[in-house]
Amino acid sequence: MNKKPLALAAAALLSLAASPAFADGAPGTWEVYFGAHNVNPKSDNGSLANGALDVEVGSNTRPTFGFGYWISESLKLDLLAALPFNHDFSLNGARAGEFKHLPPTLLLQYHFNPDGEICPFVGVGLNYTAVYDEEPAGPIAGTDLALDNSFGLAAQLGVEFKIDANWSIAGDVRWFDIDSDASVDGADVGTVNVDPIGVGLFAIYRF
Repeated sequence: MNKKPLALAAAALLSLAASPAFADGAPGTWEVYFGAHNVNPKSDNGSLANGALDVEVGSNTRPTFGFGYWISESLKLDLLAALPFNHDFSLNGARAGEFKHLPPTLLLQYHFNPDGEICPFVGVGLNYTAVYDEEPAGPIAGTDLALDNSFGLAAQLGVEFKIDANWSIAGDVRWFDIDSDASVDGADVGTVNVDPIGVGLFAIYRF
């Protein structure tokens, strides 16, 4: 019996075993990712003017991107960035304007199956939200509305589906602690509790 084909097959299997199709989260590996997130504030966003005005903030979907750096086989630093989100808001049910924000977020992620085809992960970290371009309308049109920037905690649940050693598709759900102090014509009127949930889908390139 010719044993050469068997030897070649065994060598091929060993080669595949030694060179997995999926990246293993090796320390020092970098990633970039791009996709989109829908940011949906919680249903009750607080009240202003000593409880006289109930605030509701609308949702928005924008392109997002970011960077990852593996510091161990299971731990990764993740930095999320985005194009500006634009949110309408209402006071006592009447549209009262809009504002924009940028939400850079730094997370430390733990990956449960870093060398597998399917890799769930969790993350915790900090969010800084820069609020700008406040445009009052309706009942507060013509006033000088200002919303402060916010600094708070952030958390994440997600799963990654690996295509090959370089490319993956992933989805996640993020929570952001965003509380912005509001003023009208220089007078403090309360705090807007945005605290949104972000749901995203994105592609990852690993190098």
